[in-house]
Amino acid sequence: MTLPRVSIQTEDFDLSTEIAVLRRENKGVGAVCSFIGTVRDRNEGDQVSSMELEHYPGMTEKSIEAMVVEALRRFDIFGARVIHRVGLLQPLDQIVLVAVTSAHRGQSFQACEFLMDYLKTQAPFWKKEETPQGARWVDARVSDDAALARWGITASNA
Repeated sequence: MTLPRVSIQTEDFDLSTEIAVLRRENKGVGAVCSFIGTVRDRNEGDQVSSMELEHYPGMTEKSIEAMVVEALRRFDIFGARVIHRVGLLQPLDQIVLVAVTSAHRGQSFQACEFLMDYLKTQAPFWKKEETPQGARWVDARVSDDAALARWGITASNA
């Protein structure tokens, strides 16, 4: 079973399954680095009872796939897997998975952080948070010029 490198989905994911598929049949893998982001019950000082994520189908996958290709070019890694959930999510639900394999930990850590910085700052997602004051739509991208500059990326060329 070969999985795509990028999946945008409503259903939850299983870390063990995703890592097993990413590692399978590559005896050179000596390191796996992963990051899982989850829904918090607070944001910007307000209680959050749920979050709804939307994206532009096709555009979002293409954008993230381009950054996976860039990670493969920049870092000595074997593979990467990015899953981002959309739809209605509750506190503690998993939102995002970034997993990277390589021969050594340093390259896996760097590539994982590179991909997560890109997702957080540039990927086209929008979220609606349900708070005691009502619902509010916010751009899910975080403006973090320092995170992008670390990788030689500016918001205009990401």
